[in-house]
Amino acid sequence: MTRSPFFLAALLAATAVAAQPAPTLGQGPGYHDPRSPFKPLEDKAGIVSWSVLSSVTTRVEKNKLLPVFPAPVQALNQQKIKVQGFMMPLEPGDKQKHFLLSSVPTTCSFCVPAGPEGLVEVKTLQPVRYSLEPVVVEGVLAVLSDDPYGLFYRVSDAKPVN
Repeated sequence: MTRSPFFLAALLAATAVAAQPAPTLGQGPGYHDPRSPFKPLEDKAGIVSWSVLSSVTTRVEKNKLLPVFPAPVQALNQQKIKVQGFMMPLEPGDKQKHFLLSSVPTTCSFCVPAGPEGLVEVKTLQPVRYSLEPVVVEGVLAVLSDDPYGLFYRVSDAKPVN
């Protein structure tokens, strides 16, 4: 499968972020500077929380940074779930079938807003219209223990939820 240069750049940047020391209080996935006009996503019933997804830790093995998923995250593997987030298109166009969902909004078209614990790769059955507002998708979650692009999560066969 061919990946766009935007996709590869986003994943490389996300992997670099994951290699950083653990965040201190007031930083990390879902954190917003108090001056930011964006508010963190509120947890909603029936939607997997970013606090659950971001509870992953990492370990170094053979010069690679690998995720260590807690039991609640492992239990979600290959389950049909709903997740909400901000779209990061991987290709040009107003409708997307392959994109990243972020726990925080993008503030720069060349910046990755979160590390791999705050991103989910999404592959949809039907195109989803790009939006600056959070979107909810439903699909099968794969918890990725050694993704070549450094991703921790992927939702396949997804569809938008209204």
